[in-house]
Amino acid sequence: MHPDIESFFDEQTNTASYVVSDSDTSRAVIIDPVLDFDPNSWRTTSGSAEKIANYIARAGLNVDWILESHIHADHLTASAWLKNKIGGRTGVGAGVTEVQRTFAELFNITGDQAADESPFDELFEDGAVFSVGEIDGYVLTTPGHTPACVTYVIGDACFVGDSLLMPDTGTARCDFPGGNAKQMYHSLQRILELPDKMRLFVCHDYGADGTRDFAWETTVAQQRDNNIHVGGGTLEHDYVQMREDRDATLPLPRLIVPAVQVNMLAGSLPPPEENGTSYLKVPLNLL
Repeated sequence: MHPDIESFFDEQTNTASYVVSDSDTSRAVIIDPVLDFDPNSWRTTSGSAEKIANYIARAGLNVDWILESHIHADHLTASAWLKNKIGGRTGVGAGVTEVQRTFAELFNITGDQAADESPFDELFEDGAVFSVGEIDGYVLTTPGHTPACVTYVIGDACFVGDSLLMPDTGTARCDFPGGNAKQMYHSLQRILELPDKMRLFVCHDYGADGTRDFAWETTVAQQRDNNIHVGGGTLEHDYVQMREDRDATLPLPRLIVPAVQVNMLAGSLPPPEENGTSYLKVPLNLL
């Protein structure tokens, strides 16, 4: 089946978010929404999320799910804001528990923020099924970039998060805590085994360093044939070597400190302290 897909691109973080809907039932899911964040003032605003909410209202859609492809390190998620505004259950891959444990230790997060109860409504295991109205969806676990990475397959479309970028850009880094280039290679093969004509939607695009307009839709066949990192039958050894060499040269994402702390709480800010203000931690000489 062929879901309707509306894309929202945030040029501040180069993030593509999606509303995926079934026109026959007006049911919808939101994937990887962005909460705006000013790294100078450390203020959050909701302009990007409001665009999604306004579209949902204009289209007369009812949101069942707000889905994360993983715990993002380059933008804050608007999942909590949208859930409070328009409803829907939040979901992410079950590997999120490993990410939460790792970063709770790194940021020395204790007490309520490190509680066992998940801030997400659903932790998806491999093969988990869901629906968008009458359109079937299922989950492929695709770790390697992070342990929580999943690909959502909905009808004839798949949403790969950061695992694959556009064919002329390649694939995601694997040097974050819990990342693994060999694991990533095998996850990518799972995606590339999907039907040739399946529409494939990425979470980020950088315009190939300014050589073309931003883009975020391709196909499985285009990725399998032309992806500069893994296309054309790239062997596992060659991919892993390329990925490890390349990752060693990459700087940390600009927003990793606020993003991870908020995103592993499903988009909620840390609980306010006695003065009513929420705080994030910045580890010194550690990252």
